[in-house]
Amino acid sequence: MMDLSAIRQIQARIAEIEGQFNLPQTQLPGADFAARLRAEIDRSAAGAAEKAHTVQAAAPSVAVQETARAERTAPTDAAQPDLARTIHAAAQKYAVDPKLVSAVAEVESGGRQDAVSDAGAIGVMQLMPGTAAELGVNPYDMKSNVEGGTKYLSELLGTFGGDVRKAVAAYNAGASAVKAYGGVPPYAETQDYVNRVLDIYR
Repeated sequence: MMDLSAIRQIQARIAEIEGQFNLPQTQLPGADFAARLRAEIDRSAAGAAEKAHTVQAAAPSVAVQETARAERTAPTDAAQPDLARTIHAAAQKYAVDPKLVSAVAEVESGGRQDAVSDAGAIGVMQLMPGTAAELGVNPYDMKSNVEGGTKYLSELLGTFGGDVRKAVAAYNAGASAVKAYGGVPPYAETQDYVNRVLDIYR
């Protein structure tokens, strides 16, 4: 920083000489420049500090805005919460582990009510029309479909003494096939189905 004390001393000496000779008083250009420079530096420093404070104060607001934006753009599936509640209600009604019902639903249809198989199985639990009629449910209604599938799974668990593996196999291949083979039938599709359901269930 420029030494203003020396400049002021020189300026005072010049003023003294001007006074002795009755000369008009002048201001040393260097002193004026130094003063303006110092003032400008002070203003710049003050402006930088104020800007830093403003940015720091605004930072939380930016974070909040980003969080809000993420929440607004986060993908949501309105059907899944409804499906989860429906599965839990049906599982409670028919005394079946809701995790097992969810695992069957995932493998059967990916949890989609609009899923229809080539064989004609319908909805989340992939009920055949004949099975749905026997269970007294409407397979085209998601809640009714889940209730029917859960009720059927409960009946199969009762038939096979609570053996989850056999009940799941029967859900896919039919109870008669499981009884005939004394366990999971040697069908590649059924064996793969059972493994996939149990992998999710566990």
